[in-house]
Amino acid sequence: MKTVKHTEMRKEYWREDLGKGVRGKYFEEYKKGTNLVLLSPDVAEAFPDDASVNEALRVLMKIAQQSTGLTKRSS
Repeated sequence: MKTVKHTEMRKEYWREDLGKGVRGKYFEEYKKGTNLVLLSPDVAEAFPDDASVNEALRVLMKIAQQSTGLTKRSS
């Protein structure tokens, strides 16, 4: 049986066209978890990529640690 390569999406797919599925293929990755979050459009506009979001959050964490350190009483 010849296979025909399609460059466009077909209207209909048969299960046989998709190949054999593998049960639990991504299970280990799924167990590790994820920290995906959805940004509001206005926030996403200010932070165009993950590096800028991470940098801003690290700065915020540093400021928060510094400010909480000033309010603690020494024992």
